[in-house]
Amino acid sequence: MCRDTLSQPLQWDKTPRPHKFYLIFCVLFIKKKPANQNKMAAVNGKDSDPVVPPSSLIRRVSSRSVRNSISEEKENCDGQVKGSFVSKYKKAPENLKSFHLTDAESELEVPGTPMTPRTSTTPGHENCTFHHDLELDHRPPTREALLPDMANSYRLLLTGLGEDPERAGLLKTPERAAKAMLFFTKGYDQSLEEVLNNAIFDEDTDEMVVVKDIEMFSMCEHHLVPFYGKVSIGYLPQGKILGLSKLARIVEIFSRRLQVQERLTKQIAIAVTQAVRPAGVAVVIEGVHMCMVMRGVQKINSKTVTSTMLGVFRDDPKTREEFLNLVHSK
Repeated sequence: MCRDTLSQPLQWDKTPRPHKFYLIFCVLFIKKKPANQNKMAAVNGKDSDPVVPPSSLIRRVSSRSVRNSISEEKENCDGQVKGSFVSKYKKAPENLKSFHLTDAESELEVPGTPMTPRTSTTPGHENCTFHHDLELDHRPPTREALLPDMANSYRLLLTGLGEDPERAGLLKTPERAAKAMLFFTKGYDQSLEEVLNNAIFDEDTDEMVVVKDIEMFSMCEHHLVPFYGKVSIGYLPQGKILGLSKLARIVEIFSRRLQVQERLTKQIAIAVTQAVRPAGVAVVIEGVHMCMVMRGVQKINSKTVTSTMLGVFRDDPKTREEFLNLVHSK
């Protein structure tokens, strides 16, 4: 080697070369890969059932696409739809096929999320209104069971008003208010059949029966403030009469709810009609609404009068006039 060559600095070759252990790993991996593929083929082969895709794959498919794929597969005679989700994974969860999703529900991220349809397929429970197939409770909670939640709501309301619900004067106010609201709306727990209690009697009369000035207290459904007044009811019997106190109880059923006076008047008339099937029913209500007295226009002397006339009272002016004269007489 010449002196000039020795005097020059050494030039190292910086070209990267694979490490020997890396080469050994690649060789082993390549050799073992077909074996892994064979194992997967044994699992997903033709002789075995296809496997349900993992949740990561399911999450990328909307429930609407699954539903559309199912409908397409049903229309096809051989049951195979090319490229459809269901044809690719025949073992998709069966409960997907039983759901009837709305448009809002169809956009759920994960199809097949456990859902319990509101049906009653369990033998002996077909008529259960509040019944899930996976629940044991067949009835809604009693109104008394709602008291704790209602009291908490009133407590939040007091806090929102800037009051301290823990001070002495308000300590039990939430519970009292909850119980009062349940009493104001107790009509929701009552039915016409329960209140009548078979107090319907056969009587050979067709003369007008009038019960007037029945006190009425109700709650305005628009502002949740009271309205009150008097109810007058008249009917023309056709061989059946109703116990007089039952007319007042019918007023209680429908007034002890969130109401508007117009609907209340009609509900009372229809209930009397259903009870004794008279030739006609007339109902007049005169009410004072606190939503007009203590707020809004604040007209303290205003009164609202509504009437419902059914049957003969609507068709015959003389019968209607007789009823109105009896109602307005002192």
